[in-house]
Amino acid sequence: MRRCAVAEDIATIVDDARVRTFVGRTVELACFSGALGGAAQRVLFVHGAGGLGKTALLHQFRILARTAGRAVASVDGEDVDGSPDGLQAAVQSARRAALRDTPESGRWVLLVDGYERLTAVDSWVRDRLVASLPADVVVVLAGRNAPAPAWRTDPGWRAVVACLPLDRLDPQQSRLLLAHAGVAEDRSGRLADLGRGHPLTLAMLADAAMAYDLPDDLADAPDLVATLAIRLVDEAPDDDHALAMALCAHTWLTTQDLLAELIGRDVPEVWTWLETRPWVTRGTYGIYPHDLVRDVLDADLRRRSPATCRRVHRTVHEHSWTALRSDDESERRLWAHQKLFLHRKSPLAVSFWTLRARGTGLVSSGRQRDHADAVELVRRSAGTATAELLERWLAAQPEGLSVSRSSTALDAFVFQVLWPADPAGSDQELAEQDPVVATVLEHVAEAAPARPGELVSVARFIGGRTGNQRDPYAVVVGSVSSTMLWTTRPLAWSFVATTDPDFWGPIFNYLALTTVLQVQHDELHYTLYGVDWRRLPPDRWFDLLGERELTGETGPAPAHLLRPAPLSRTGFAEALKSALRDLHRPEQLRSSALIGSRLAMDLDGVSTERLQASLVAGIERIVAGPRSERLGRVLDRTYLHPAPTQEAAAEVLDLPFSTYRRHLGRAVEQLTDLLWAVEIGEARLTSESTWRAPSERVR
Repeated sequence: MRRCAVAEDIATIVDDARVRTFVGRTVELACFSGALGGAAQRVLFVHGAGGLGKTALLHQFRILARTAGRAVASVDGEDVDGSPDGLQAAVQSARRAALRDTPESGRWVLLVDGYERLTAVDSWVRDRLVASLPADVVVVLAGRNAPAPAWRTDPGWRAVVACLPLDRLDPQQSRLLLAHAGVAEDRSGRLADLGRGHPLTLAMLADAAMAYDLPDDLADAPDLVATLAIRLVDEAPDDDHALAMALCAHTWLTTQDLLAELIGRDVPEVWTWLETRPWVTRGTYGIYPHDLVRDVLDADLRRRSPATCRRVHRTVHEHSWTALRSDDESERRLWAHQKLFLHRKSPLAVSFWTLRARGTGLVSSGRQRDHADAVELVRRSAGTATAELLERWLAAQPEGLSVSRSSTALDAFVFQVLWPADPAGSDQELAEQDPVVATVLEHVAEAAPARPGELVSVARFIGGRTGNQRDPYAVVVGSVSSTMLWTTRPLAWSFVATTDPDFWGPIFNYLALTTVLQVQHDELHYTLYGVDWRRLPPDRWFDLLGERELTGETGPAPAHLLRPAPLSRTGFAEALKSALRDLHRPEQLRSSALIGSRLAMDLDGVSTERLQASLVAGIERIVAGPRSERLGRVLDRTYLHPAPTQEAAAEVLDLPFSTYRRHLGRAVEQLTDLLWAVEIGEARLTSESTWRAPSERVR
């Protein structure tokens, strides 16, 4: 008897500590108190991912119930036979024990933890067990999974059931939980960031912080990660399911198409399994995991299987490049957001909470209603003269504005000036009066002029409502709009102007923008960062960033990625004529000026084989053209399947030699126009050629 008394005293001390240190969940506690008081909703479903505090909340429910004079019958799904008979026996045994400990009360509460283990008998629990209980019994079913539809859609059950999904704690609650665990205030901020509002993780970090230095990343605490991985995530049934979890952790939004691309085939059963995990949320455009689960899975994968991590990353990276070249603007915008998320280990990381908070609708094209708000933001941060310049640019190029807007205000914006190589019809006077744009155009003219058909872009104005150029929304708007612009338009140069190089400098260094200019205007000092896309083509730049997303490397692009100085339009035409004559002589083609062009380059490097394939694909495109069949035949018999001489080619084509020469001149001009469009990024050669040349790689 004395031992029982001591046990009760210790239990009371434990419960007092639980109440004293419990944080948050005010809505859930109020709902349970209402049920005890006779509210209609007396069957409560508490659900959420592992470690979010379901069991801790059940302890609070138990204490509240006993304080209200109720007996409490507690059942854990892990400890019972998951059959109707087994569960019925467990509930009856728990009820008898509860009423024996509280004999003066005939009213009781049923608390079931680990309900996800009882899924097989869910309909029996609803229709037989719970339905047969007295009306004054309060039932709480706590598990990882949301309740089955029948609990929520049946009008009868809907009247008595309350669904209580548990989410993470907010930053203030996280720091309070850490304080209760004995963590000093000056250390709680970093731990709260790492814990992502997840109670179990915060408790484990608090415990670890008593003995070790604070980790900078969860990956720095492998034992903690391994423990969390077991507690938070269901074990994957096989390799395909494991890949699905890795993909969901690595990318911002996971789609069924992306999953099929990673695995190599459509796997609807794997997709169904993934999207029904309790730590996964269904969004408009895809699914995404709880932030902590993402961090834990990603850190665990990087530790256990770097090769798998790289495979997953490469799949998302390559899919992003393809999607960014889509004709569908909404698709391009979605994948510009996706790509930004892959930079979460870079200086761009400041932007990621905005992606989580606002999703794919974060960045959109500016409208007329946004002009005045953007001008006012610039007026407040940069003065009247600069605001008037933006106003004039908006009138000249309204399509250059991208924004992030909430329901009530403009949060952030960026304005991109686009300047053609041949600016006829453009506002030349405005460009000359804007010192930033004028400096860019002067530098381009001196260093490497834009060629016909090419554009120069300048991210001229950027700002946010709360942090000016450091506003996280401004970072996202600038990044998404620039990614879309830089990967889809025929750009010669791109520049970004900032008055805050301390913040933006590391970002642009990471992005390999190495040209730096300085401009003074209206008492503001601008630093401009730029890149010549003819030297570092967008596909090469994109691939470089794909590596940096994994390594965190920064600085200029490696020399082997850079192309020679760009050819002029005239130089390109002359080099093309020479290359056509050497089409079947790869040893001569090696020295062609076109080896430095886009025509000779693919992701594996520069090669005569690639140049030959581009020339042949161009000829075949003209041969297949409905209005250029005759010109295509001339190109074919002159270069692709050449006759011994041009006279012989004319004879084979049954043309007078003068007519043949005239057709050849027109055909070469048409081929030059086509391949020049490829060179400046305005067109692509996607058709597979039936002609093959021997491989010869330029080293």
